[in-house]
Amino acid sequence: MSPHSLSDGAVATVMVLDDNDTNRYIVGSWLRRAGHTVVEAADGAEGLALLAKAPDALLPELAVVDVRLPDMSGFEVCEQIKADPRTAHLPVIHVSATAIEVSDRTQGLHRGADAYLTEPIAPDELLATVTAALRYARARRRAERLATRVAALNSSTLAVYAAPDGETFIHAAAVGAATLMGSPAVTVALSPDGRAVHLAAARTPSGRSRPAEESPVTLAQADPRLLDLLTGKALGDGTGTETTVLTGAEWRELTGTDADRGADVFPDGVALVLARTKRGRPPIALAVDATTLAGTDDGELLSQLAQACALALEALRSHSEEHALVLTLQRTFLPDRLPEVPGVDMAVRYEPAADHAEIGGDFYEAIETPAGLLLAIGDVAGHSLKAAMIMGEVRHALRAYAIEGHDPQTLLVRLDALLVRLRPSITVTVCLVLVEPGGRCLQIANAGHIPPLLKDPDGSTRYLTEHGPLLGLNLPHAPAVRHPVPPGATLLLLTDGLIEVPGENLDDSMAALARTLAGAPAELDALCDGLLDAFGKGKTDDIALLAARLH
Repeated sequence: MSPHSLSDGAVATVMVLDDNDTNRYIVGSWLRRAGHTVVEAADGAEGLALLAKAPDALLPELAVVDVRLPDMSGFEVCEQIKADPRTAHLPVIHVSATAIEVSDRTQGLHRGADAYLTEPIAPDELLATVTAALRYARARRRAERLATRVAALNSSTLAVYAAPDGETFIHAAAVGAATLMGSPAVTVALSPDGRAVHLAAARTPSGRSRPAEESPVTLAQADPRLLDLLTGKALGDGTGTETTVLTGAEWRELTGTDADRGADVFPDGVALVLARTKRGRPPIALAVDATTLAGTDDGELLSQLAQACALALEALRSHSEEHALVLTLQRTFLPDRLPEVPGVDMAVRYEPAADHAEIGGDFYEAIETPAGLLLAIGDVAGHSLKAAMIMGEVRHALRAYAIEGHDPQTLLVRLDALLVRLRPSITVTVCLVLVEPGGRCLQIANAGHIPPLLKDPDGSTRYLTEHGPLLGLNLPHAPAVRHPVPPGATLLLLTDGLIEVPGENLDDSMAALARTLAGAPAELDALCDGLLDAFGKGKTDDIALLAARLH
């Protein structure tokens, strides 16, 4: 019997296990007249084999077992039924004409029986006992099933809230619906960035040993109109959740070509639930087999999952919009172009962290000053909108001080004083490189940043390693160190997001970068792209990269 139809008064399939043909016939006839289906067995081995071979959906719901059997006692049969996880829920009613003492009845109940009747038995007594046993067993199974499904709802809700991106989210939503409802499931939603409608179809697993969470899932982009078509069947422009039932033909007509992408997993009726948390926002659609809504709690559980999915998607969408807005703001803090300086070619790359990561405070600058071309690269500690805002403040202050004609040491001293006064507890790393007119000498002033990397025309590389303290600590800064450079040298400034890998030695990463630069293309754009391909994939921090060729 389907778990969706376990009402207390429903008839059941009952196994009657008795070696006496007459007794089996009498008990069976009473049960059949009451509407029950009866399967019979003449001894313990036959009865246990009958249970073992029966599919889960066709297992008897109750067993009437004679205590005195030719091959084993009814007590032993009961113990084996209760020991098997497939049949442990079956109520067992012992009957006996000979084992009628208090000790017999006590032993039967202690060894797993749910009731014990002694002959002669009145038909009404047997049927009342069967009804009571079924009522209790079904109530217990409903409670166990509900507890399991509430746990599934909780785990599915956690999964959709933990999803870092749209594809992971829609996969989790489809698997969650399939797990919760024990049915194939389809999820349709607009991606958080609003670029595409995605569809995920989760099929129920084949085989009892495979958990529903491992259901095979098909992910695909859907027809952009599909979500609007589904919304037209339920919810419309409203908020909250709404459920409707469609025929298989209606579902296939709505999904159309998306049936080829996995949507056509329902042979018959489809239960479609739409959920939206804010008016004017695209909803999320969940579809499962309509037969799964037969129980009183089924629709409520599916609605709760849909509502949780809608809230999680709205959070993802808000995060995506906020990240795009902050990233746009962050880019306004960076130079919109590099100056054109005779004798110096430059190329720059700025790569924000992954979409789900917070923005950082990386920055770069190139400024023409009375003393030469000032190149700068730096990083504000932390990853947040505050870090980006401080980055903008530091960069604009650097430009103002540099235009006044201050040398690199003075620039660091003034920036440090500004941070100590206006942004206490914030630290910033900055590396300043002043390219003197003619490009034959560099002045390096480094406040705790990754040292610049120089590539000579012969391909050899070296770090210019002079260091001073971070900005924001109110510590003295040494004068800049001058480095002569030959014509055709290449200078590389970078932030640690390019080479820093958690758990790995930074010195090893710096050595690998130097080896890669030695063999990098001479053309600066190709050089920068090659370094990003080699070191910048999958990083969770912003990357700033500035390369300069000194003719």
